[in-house]
Amino acid sequence: MHAWEQIQLTLDYIENHLTQDIKIEELSQIASLSQFYYQRLFSRLVKRPVNEYIKLRRLAKASDALLVRNNRILDIALDFGFTSHELFTRNFKNVYGMTPEEYRTHPVRLNNFCKPQLLLNYTLVDENVPLITEGIVIEISRRTLTSSETFIGLTTEEPIEQIPGNGEPGIDGLSKLWDDFHDRKSSIDGLIENGDELGVAFGGTKPGYYRYFGGAQASGNVSFKEFSTWELEKGEYIICSFEGENFEQLVTDALYKAQRYLFEMWLVKHKIIYKPFAVERYANHTPETTCMEIWVMLE
Repeated sequence: MHAWEQIQLTLDYIENHLTQDIKIEELSQIASLSQFYYQRLFSRLVKRPVNEYIKLRRLAKASDALLVRNNRILDIALDFGFTSHELFTRNFKNVYGMTPEEYRTHPVRLNNFCKPQLLLNYTLVDENVPLITEGIVIEISRRTLTSSETFIGLTTEEPIEQIPGNGEPGIDGLSKLWDDFHDRKSSIDGLIENGDELGVAFGGTKPGYYRYFGGAQASGNVSFKEFSTWELEKGEYIICSFEGENFEQLVTDALYKAQRYLFEMWLVKHKIIYKPFAVERYANHTPETTCMEIWVMLE
């Protein structure tokens, strides 16, 4: 068994026992490693110490439970290993910048620390060969766009540390952009009916920030003062297609894992040079959508 497989066993165990007491001694036994080496290897592969990872996964699950109104906050705190309402509130606010009560009253999409699937760090597939792992199916291909496509939407600028999927939990600022766009979408003339929607991350205007465009496909090269445009240029693209179990899982856990696999594994191993932007392409943002694509343009 590879070292990453030993750590994955404990990640699976942790996920199934988040409401129970979890001891490092027990985890190290599952991994067949000494406690010292287990903790060292875990931190190296997961990018978090064991106890911090457990806390972040508990907070992620607790945030789901908070959306069920008849769950008392104290009961949620105790269920997920926090010994008091105060301790739970302090940890929740430190991670998400808001209290559990505030989140329950005004829910927003959160960037949670996702359970890693370490196989994605060590398995290299050929083009057009699906890679199937827990909760996600990934396939990478090439496509030539023979003519450019125009999209109309909105643009925001966010700190790089808050990019969804970069490992830092917090509030997902991009969800507000998408909510704003969908609220105004019907007022935009020139959009293709049932056309694709596009999210693009690209360089920011100041150090430590990136810009993000979110919008829908237009029928031609049109523009409006109150909206932004993005032109998807003709050329050759590497496309990472993937599926999730539902839309919420698609745009959080599945998207994060697909991004990491594409950018930190597949493109690096194939020594592919690409232009400095990344495109997320959806059929739409409805709850029925369970598949999407990441496009990168070759230099």
